[in-house]
Amino acid sequence: MDRNPAITGWTSHILPSVVFVLIVSLIFLPFSAVHGEKETTVLTLEEALQIAADKNRDIQKALEYRNLVEGIYIAERAAALPQVLIDGHVNYGRDATQKALGPNAPIGRNTRTAEIGLSQALFTWGQLGAAIRAAKIGMATADDQLRIFRQAAFRDVTTSFYDILLAKELHAIALENLEQKKRHDDEAIKKHAAGVATDYDVLVAKVDVENAQPPVIRTDNLIKISKERLRFLLGTEAKEVDVKGKLETELVPYPEYTDAEETARKHRPELSDLRHRIQIGEELVKIAQAGDKPRLDLKAGYGWSDLDLGKGFQADGQVWSAGLFVTYPIFDGFRTRGQVAQVKSQVATLGIDEAKLFDSIRLEVHDAVNAIREAGEIIKALTGTVARAERLLFMAEKGFEYGVKTKLEVDDAQSNLVQAKGNLATAQRGYLVARVTYRWALGIIDQGGTK
Repeated sequence: MDRNPAITGWTSHILPSVVFVLIVSLIFLPFSAVHGEKETTVLTLEEALQIAADKNRDIQKALEYRNLVEGIYIAERAAALPQVLIDGHVNYGRDATQKALGPNAPIGRNTRTAEIGLSQALFTWGQLGAAIRAAKIGMATADDQLRIFRQAAFRDVTTSFYDILLAKELHAIALENLEQKKRHDDEAIKKHAAGVATDYDVLVAKVDVENAQPPVIRTDNLIKISKERLRFLLGTEAKEVDVKGKLETELVPYPEYTDAEETARKHRPELSDLRHRIQIGEELVKIAQAGDKPRLDLKAGYGWSDLDLGKGFQADGQVWSAGLFVTYPIFDGFRTRGQVAQVKSQVATLGIDEAKLFDSIRLEVHDAVNAIREAGEIIKALTGTVARAERLLFMAEKGFEYGVKTKLEVDDAQSNLVQAKGNLATAQRGYLVARVTYRWALGIIDQGGTK
């Protein structure tokens, strides 16, 4: 069968090109996959908080601290349990002074012993019990530390989340302003070409475009910085993060100082941590006070011993011992009295720190409530302002187009719109962050809810 010349010619010219493109694609596709842009994970606020709870470095550190405290508790509890020890030794000795007992007196001594020993504290004047209780309370302080770092991480992650949303909003406002300046620049060039605008008008429009570019650059960089800070707080590695959400929120009744202070007193983990440390200090006082008191221990042992004195003197057999041992430091040079005074002073200092901390927390609560009021009132004041500013700009641009409005009036309208949008976005972010800071100040930020 004859081949179509047209098809043959097409194949001879096109097919090599197709094969070349396929080869190039196969070569460079892995390169582009490896060296392409980093994968970006887009997160909601709830997802970001979940990642922070698992990956945040401070939270991980607090979890390790809890493991440390648990180990201390186990070590302290061991003092109240029987201590069992296996001991074995071989001893070779020679004592020439034994010749004084007679010419046949053995001067060599070879001993081999294996023994299992038991010791048990029976009475320590409350030291063991106090030490165990102190270690157990220490585990509660570890939980307090975990809550402290967890709540701080939630506060910082949420703030960073809203910072990204604000940066995006400000960037969008800056881009909108730049586009508006570019439209004016294009209009000025067209009017100049038509002979109804001067070189001055064109130059002014050009300068406006150039002045509108720095805010775009700054806000774009602000987005990158905010994203990187969020990634740092989340503890993720080798990933770009982004967020999805909105700044708009419904205003709720402002909180009252008195109720907020009472809630903070009950729920702030820092206060709970100090209270637990005071309880530990009280147990340490009991331990110190028992330093010059008697204690009773049981000690026992059982094993086998082989004694070889040479010259036919050799024997082996079972050995055992058991006894009660009383230790009573009658006078320790007032060491115990000094230790008790030190621990009592530390407990008193912790009590002062607790009062000081609550004063600080009360200030944080008041600041958070005031911030909520401020941002809320600004949002109320700006309600409808953006819509009116957009209407004014539309009217000014149309008037300028028909020659009944000046360039200055258009610029004023645009400036007012940019300011209104920026103020509203900043107030919305401030309100959301103030609500989060308020929940952190009350110690309830990790009890559900993000508003």
